[in-house]
Amino acid sequence: MELTYFGLSCFRLKGQDVTVVADPYGPESGTLEGLSADIVTSSGQHPEHGNLQAVRAARRVLQGPGEYEIRGVFILGIQTGRGSSNTAYVIEMDGVTLCHLGALTQIPTAAQIEQLGGADVLLLPVGGGGTLEPTTAVEAVSLLAPKIIVPMHFRTDALGAHLQPVDRFLREMGVPEAEAQPRLAVTPTSLPTETRVVVLQARKS
Repeated sequence: MELTYFGLSCFRLKGQDVTVVADPYGPESGTLEGLSADIVTSSGQHPEHGNLQAVRAARRVLQGPGEYEIRGVFILGIQTGRGSSNTAYVIEMDGVTLCHLGALTQIPTAAQIEQLGGADVLLLPVGGGGTLEPTTAVEAVSLLAPKIIVPMHFRTDALGAHLQPVDRFLREMGVPEAEAQPRLAVTPTSLPTETRVVVLQARKS
């Protein structure tokens, strides 16, 4: 699985046979054009998370809780929080389990942790602005225990002026500032034995 980050909560997950785009954002937030995917997931109806028109040729669009199997990809959508419209997604593809927390606003309940926890890769909101603050994001990490943490929904040069920078989360995690990588390739055999934070560079579509 290859992960590419487009800013805010938007990622492209490219597998051997299937491509997933998560949380495409609208023009109110920034430019996002030319993306195509087999599957699109949207964690909510907010323009930062649900601009489905930005993705071409999507065969399936997932916008809420449920269990899905699409072309060999297993996806579990889980509603988070009390009265929250946010849907987090656990995606199993090419032998790797990834959890995209969407616009998570609070620490998951024990029942939600059982469903969300233990993923190989955790896409974690860290910049506040209606999602987890850096300190709360660190608490979520300790409960969900992923192998790789990829921060999302933080301030970049082009997007998220209302959000906190990723550096604050890194300090809370006790991680030195890391140079952002253009993409992340993950296979079952490449997973680290200890939890690792990987910062991805937000690229233009």
